[in-house]
Amino acid sequence: MGKTPNTVLIVLAFFSIYVIWGSTYLLNKIAVTELAPFMLAAIRFITAGLLIFIICKISGINISITKKQLKNTIIAGFLFLSFGNGIVVWALKFVDSGFAALEISAQPLIVLFLLRVLEGKKIKTMSLIGVGFGIIGMYLLVSQKQIISDGDSIIGMGMIFLCLVSWAYGSIFVSKADLPTNYFVNTGYQMFSGGIMLMLASFAFGESWSLPTTWSGEVQISMILLILFGSIVAFTSFNYLLKVVSPEKVATSTYVNPIIAMSLGWYFLNEQITLQSSIAAIVLLTGVYFINTKKKLILLSRFKGRMRPKKVELK
Repeated sequence: MGKTPNTVLIVLAFFSIYVIWGSTYLLNKIAVTELAPFMLAAIRFITAGLLIFIICKISGINISITKKQLKNTIIAGFLFLSFGNGIVVWALKFVDSGFAALEISAQPLIVLFLLRVLEGKKIKTMSLIGVGFGIIGMYLLVSQKQIISDGDSIIGMGMIFLCLVSWAYGSIFVSKADLPTNYFVNTGYQMFSGGIMLMLASFAFGESWSLPTTWSGEVQISMILLILFGSIVAFTSFNYLLKVVSPEKVATSTYVNPIIAMSLGWYFLNEQITLQSSIAAIVLLTGVYFINTKKKLILLSRFKGRMRPKKVELK
C-alpha cells in the first residue's frame, strides 16, 4: 500500500473493517466460552504480530523503525488492542455479541466529540445529523428490559463504553502520530506490543492458560479466523484508512459491524433479535449515510446561503 490514496484500496479496506470486523464478535463469543478473555486476546495478537514480521522477512520488507515510532505503536497497541479490544472480549462473557457491537456503534459520536474538545473541530451538518441518529439508535438499544434488568449486562456494557473512549482517542492519535510508513509493519508492531500487554494482564489476573491442542474444533477455527482475517487483514486496513480518510469516517465501521454481528449471532448462537434491536440497527445504519456522505441537504444549504451569503460552508 502506498501513500497515495487509491479508490480500490479504500473500498476494499472499508469492506474489511465493515464485514470482517463485524464477524469477529461472533468468533470472540465462541472462543471466550472456553478460553480466558485476556489469554484469548493475547494469543491472537501476539501470533498475528509474529506472522506479520515473518511475512515481512520473507517479502523483503524492512521492519526497522525509529524509537519514536516504536513508542507510538505501543501507545496505539494499548488504546486499540490491550484495553480497547481486551475489555470487549471480557465483556462478551456477560452480553450478547450483537448487543456489544450495537453499543460500540456509538464510537463515531465519541470521535466527533473528542475532535471538538481536543482540536476545536467544527462538526459538519451532515455528521451532526448522523450523530443524532446514532444517539436515538443507542437509546433504543440500552432501554431494552433484558439489558437494564441484568446486573452483569449493565457492568459489561459499562466497560464496553470505556473501550469506546479508548478506540475513539486511539483513532485520533494514530491519524496524526509518527508511525511506520508501511501499514503492514505498523499493524505488526501494534499487534505484538498490544498482545504482550494483554499477556501481562492475563498473568496479573491469574488466568489459566491452555494449549491449542486442548481447545474444541470450533474454538480452534475461530482463533485462526481471528488471527488471519480479524487481526492481520482488517487491522491493516484500519490503519491504512486512518491515514487516508478522516477518523470519524473510519469510525462508521462501528455502525455496520452490529448488523453483521447481530445476524451471525442470531444464526449461529441463537441470540435473540428483538423488534427494538432491529429498529435500532436501522436507525444506526441511517446514521452511517449522513456521516459518510459528502452531500449537503439542499434545502438547508439554500437556507444558510440566504442567511449568510458571504460565508462559505466548509466541507
